This record gives sequence, C-alpha cells and structure tokens, in this order.
Amino acid sequence: MFGCIVAGRLVQTNLQQVDVNKYVFELSDAQNINHIVVFLLGTIPFESGYAATVHLLWPNKSWQLLGALSNEKPSAIFRLKSTITAEEMANMPNTSAELGISIEPVQAVEQQVQQMRQQQQQFGGTAVSTSQALVPSSAMAVGNNGSAIPLQAAKTFAERTLQNLFDYAMSFAARADASTMGVLGSNAAAQVLPVKVFEEWYNSFLRKLQRDPAAAMQE
Repeated sequence: MFGCIVAGRLVQTNLQQVDVNKYVFELSDAQNINHIVVFLLGTIPFESGYAATVHLLWPNKSWQLLGALSNEKPSAIFRLKSTITAEEMANMPNTSAELGISIEPVQAVEQQVQQMRQQQQQFGGTAVSTSQALVPSSAMAVGNNGSAIPLQAAKTFAERTLQNLFDYAMSFAARADASTMGVLGSNAAAQVLPVKVFEEWYNSFLRKLQRDPAAAMQE
C-alpha cells in the first residue's frame, strides 16, 4: 500500500504491519539519510474519509510527526536531518530508524498536521511534534486526563517510585521497643516507622514532580 525512496537507494517495499492500520519501514544507515519520499501505491487508495500521518522514530526518542498522505496528496518528501540534532546524530553512528505510517480519519490527520505546523512556526521551522500514533493501543495505558501513557513507561515509573519509597522509609526503621514487642509477641522481629516519614517522602516527591516531571520519572 505504501512505498518509500531514499536518494541513491532502491525503492523500499519492506513494509511491516505492526497494528491495525499502522505500518513501519525500517531505514538502515539512517544517519546518512537527508530526504525521503513516501508515497501511496495507486492501486490501493485510502477509503473515503481516511488519510495517513507519517512519523519517524530514532533510537531512544519518541515518534515524531513528519506530515501526511491522502488521496489528494499521494506522495510527500520529508527532510530527516531536521528531526535530530547534530550532537545526537554523532552519538548514533550506523544506526537504523523507523518510518511509521498510521491510517486515521481525515479530521484527526488534519488536526495533527495543523498542530505540527503551529509548533514549527513558533520554533522557527525546526520543531517536530512528538506522537503516540504508532504505539500499539495494547501497549498504552490511559491517564486520569484521558492522555495515553506507554505501559512500559508506566510500569517502570511505578517500580522506581515504590523502590524509592521503600529505600527512604527503611532508612528510618528502628527496632520495636519493649511495649510494642509485648503486643506482637516476645519472639517477633519487628521494626517500626514513624508516620511522619511517609508524609515527608510524599511532600518531597510531589515537589519533584511539580518542578520537573520528566526528571522525577527518571529517578
């Protein structure tokens, strides 16, 4: 249904379906790609009311929105060099990237492209919108505000948070005194924690989240 061309290379047709209406091309030696052409094969046009967003994924980065394809615009050329800094590029020699295509309702495609253009105007044409469009729905959780959260990221964050709480609380643990031992039993090995320990940890962690959510999730 889709094809892509990197200058100086053969046409790529190694399209892989990764989810319902989501497809990926692997781009080898991606650090040497400047522009790429993505096109819709004329034999299979979009169904009425549908178009596609085109995205790029560098290693250790989020999906970035490049643009869109539709029956009215069946091909487009994208500049990949603008999606990554020179410093980041220098740290990933001989790397592969992924080009993703997500078929969505036309209204959703237009909204994403408009948002991307607004960001590019705001940041001098260099900003590229991050996107979760190519993340399979089975790999997402839904936050309280309705936003999608990758399940692996949510799992890692929860594990780190619990480990942080455990380590912090146990640093204040003390052996139970005689009165407590009487309640638990003379042979019980018990440690006690002041309730204030949890309150202090909670307030400290909340301040970190308010100050820098991304950094707090990495700790």
